[in-house]
Amino acid sequence: STELVSPSTIRLDRENICAIGRLQSLREIHSLYLQQNQIEKIENLGCFPNLRFLSLAGNRIRRVENLQPLQHLRVLDLSHNQIRTLDPDELPRSLRLLDLTGNECTHQHGYRELVVGALPHLLQLDAQPIHGGVGEEEEEGSSSSSEDEDEELLSEPRGPFTAGKDFFADLHWELAGRSRRRRREALEEHRTRLEELEELRERRGLLLPPAPL
Repeated sequence: STELVSPSTIRLDRENICAIGRLQSLREIHSLYLQQNQIEKIENLGCFPNLRFLSLAGNRIRRVENLQPLQHLRVLDLSHNQIRTLDPDELPRSLRLLDLTGNECTHQHGYRELVVGALPHLLQLDAQPIHGGVGEEEEEGSSSSSEDEDEELLSEPRGPFTAGKDFFADLHWELAGRSRRRRREALEEHRTRLEELEELRERRGLLLPPAPL
């Protein structure tokens, strides 16, 4: 049977996953943890159209791709992978926080300028704040609905999402034996990322724009 402790969050970190399989549509999922696995390719994420937080840190990814369907994505962690070159056009323009530290692509000529130029709403890149970002005027007119969304993004998840083995058959994972220590580590990692984003937002007085209808 399927257990939904926190229906907006899926945690599959540290599960020795090698590939992201094809899944059924999961429109209600806002946060997805796939860090510290063996994933080599970003793929099959179109089933998460409302995803806003994605962690793929500590995998074997060599190329940033197939992220364009995630038009609501705001936090993306691709740190400590094997990305040698970066095409900024492959990144969703909705991103507010992006981490690519530990990848060779960060040493590209003009890397930071290229990324900042491609992402008009970016607030932080590789743990460094973006100064004078484009789109501040747009965000000043945010509605109350955007505040609700912001609070949801910055709120701490109440618990992990777990599912029956058949649900992610293509991922070949087994969550039944997940230890309490790994859950605590994943929660702490999530809290740290969201605290960074909240600190930036408060310091600059920015609100996220309302999601498209």
